[in-house]
Amino acid sequence: MAARRLAIVGTGLIGASVGLAAKRTGEWTVAGFDADGDSLAVARERGAIDVAAGSLEQAVAGAGLALVATPVATLPAQVTATLAASEGCTVTDVGSTKRAVTASAGDRERFIGGHPVCGSEAHGPRHASGELFEGATWFLTPLAETEPERYRGLHAFVASLGAVPVAVDAHAHDRLVALTSHVPHALANVLLNQAGSVRVEGHEPLAAAGGSLRDMTRVAGANPRIWVDIFLDNADELARALAEHRRRIEEVERALAERDGGYLARWIGEAAENRRRLLAEAYPDPGSLMRLRVHVPDRPGVLSGITQALGAEKINIEDFELRHMTPERGGTLDVLVAGEEPARRAVALLEAQGYSVIASPAVEGA
Repeated sequence: MAARRLAIVGTGLIGASVGLAAKRTGEWTVAGFDADGDSLAVARERGAIDVAAGSLEQAVAGAGLALVATPVATLPAQVTATLAASEGCTVTDVGSTKRAVTASAGDRERFIGGHPVCGSEAHGPRHASGELFEGATWFLTPLAETEPERYRGLHAFVASLGAVPVAVDAHAHDRLVALTSHVPHALANVLLNQAGSVRVEGHEPLAAAGGSLRDMTRVAGANPRIWVDIFLDNADELARALAEHRRRIEEVERALAERDGGYLARWIGEAAENRRRLLAEAYPDPGSLMRLRVHVPDRPGVLSGITQALGAEKINIEDFELRHMTPERGGTLDVLVAGEEPARRAVALLEAQGYSVIASPAVEGA
């Protein structure tokens, strides 16, 4: 059976990754178009596209599906242009906000909005990966006018890339991502700028920061060319979510002023339960997770030695994270294992190798 033609408009990280994933299925030939000739050339070099088209019209000619992966601010115009340039082609996008682009789509039968919830701090086609979408939620925002057969086809395409397609209303989508993505990015910037803008009796807060600030600000300072557009495109929902955040902060302030320990205990307990619910998406039994905090020196081979030693004892590593301090002080390796018995064996094994290890439940209160 002849391969179908996929057109990718915008060959950055996401667009090129879609191309690689689609080609891996063996069902598609991929044409790419990008106003940035260098990006297009790299995508072709990486094998993400078969054809480097010289124009949008050339890219979509004969395509059954066109995917627009340009920056958020350009999506409405680019989707409109792609719909106009194509005949009979289903058009989708990968933008992280959906209301504006959905409202701008003239052909509401052929356009179906989309948003893969994945990505990387890296950008550009050089960092593209055909495995980027494995297990990732991929929101789809069909309209009342959407032709059912087109939606079924796009749903199957997304699933073939390894993602999990989830249908959602465009407005609901933007409320969801405001809470789960845009607010965290905004607050990470606030926290880091707050700590970086003051000195406390001559002490530099950032120099004294521990793991908590690092954990909460990992996404701070993300690419402003991307995130300014996202914040502005979803400004209404982000502002509403921040207003609710402010109300909850005021409740904590009230409890502190009134020395209301009962409120604070319930507040922390509620957060612990919500964290368990969050982790349950990734782990079948989050309450069984144990965190092993290992102090490690800054030298080659340390991580491979630890992982190989645990693997040899059939102790499965559920997850791990390394926090580097300084070349002299080394860093802290957090290893998650499931169950107290494997955790005890892991502690004994690592301590026998000379490491200092602290074991504790990964979920507080578990």
